[in-house]
Amino acid sequence: MNMDMPLLFLGNIGTGEIIIIAIIVLLLFGGKKIPELMRGLGKGVRSFKEGVNNIDSDKDKNEQK
Repeated sequence: MNMDMPLLFLGNIGTGEIIIIAIIVLLLFGGKKIPELMRGLGKGVRSFKEGVNNIDSDKDKNEQK
């Protein structure tokens, strides 16, 4: 993803804003909880990708019939 392109709901977000957000997250959750949060986020993204791949493969199977 090109960071020069603004996300629709965030507007123009730069490096300074990302650093401030990271510091706030660190203060809110602490250093020990962040790896657990990222692990959960990674599992969610992986599950979503598997679901999308399953839909695509099911669609391909139905088109072959």
